[in-house]
Amino acid sequence: MISSNDFNQWQTRAQAQTELILNRVLPTAQQEPIYLHEAMRYVTLDGGKRLRPLLVFASAALGQADHDFAELCAAAIECIHVYSLVHDDMPAMDNDSLRRGKPTCHIAYNEATALLVGDALQTLAFDLVSRPSQLPTETQLHIIQTLAHASGSLGMAGGQAIDLAHVGKPMSQAQLENMHQLKTGALIKAAIRMGALCCTDMTSAQLAQLNDYAQYLGLAFQVVDDVLDCEQDSATLGKTAGKDAQQNKPTYVSLMGLDQAKTYAQELIDGAINSLISFDEHADLLRSLAYYVIKRQA
Repeated sequence: MISSNDFNQWQTRAQAQTELILNRVLPTAQQEPIYLHEAMRYVTLDGGKRLRPLLVFASAALGQADHDFAELCAAAIECIHVYSLVHDDMPAMDNDSLRRGKPTCHIAYNEATALLVGDALQTLAFDLVSRPSQLPTETQLHIIQTLAHASGSLGMAGGQAIDLAHVGKPMSQAQLENMHQLKTGALIKAAIRMGALCCTDMTSAQLAQLNDYAQYLGLAFQVVDDVLDCEQDSATLGKTAGKDAQQNKPTYVSLMGLDQAKTYAQELIDGAINSLISFDEHADLLRSLAYYVIKRQA
């Protein structure tokens, strides 16, 4: 197992690498339309845990990867994630004013610009994954399809719709998990699969095991998110704390209580780790990312 110090160094390097890639692929703030491009850079750069790009890089480390295309995949998945945050924060959805420790896009700019920022980031993501690569055409199309499926009505957007439809309404644990497998888990699962598909020697059996890992990890991330929403303040989280409780949204904490939610998160992380049992030390980054998810404070 990789040491915590080595993992922290890798994480810092990978986050910095993600920042450089995003800075490179985003339109410059001097390019017309200047206001839109400035807003795109405002919401995308200098913030966030970059978990999804980290998962792309970690899964690409499992085999013989096209590293240049893995970088594009990392940037693409982050563009989709950021677009979802921009739209999620708008008055028609969660109506939030703080994200990644700074005013949300519609507050810093305006609602129309926030809508266009989300639209532009989404299309930029598919521009990135359709660029030339060293991968077989069929594999690259599989990556594009993976990102599209995870982003749409059968993935993240569908999960958002279910979330909005259940404000103030009870949900069973099964319903809550289905919602979060779409809203949060779909992009996490896509990040892992996209990175793995960048490896030309990845087998279908390994992809199936990574899918199990992603299922556990995606749910664990959301359970931990619900716990942190109760325990941390807005300054630590970089977003408005207690927002779900204020809006009377169902969460794992409201459903099963704080202590049981923490226990459940640990069980999910254990399941994620066990899913990697047949992988060698090249999966240590994925193992460490699972521990990072359960230990994070924001």
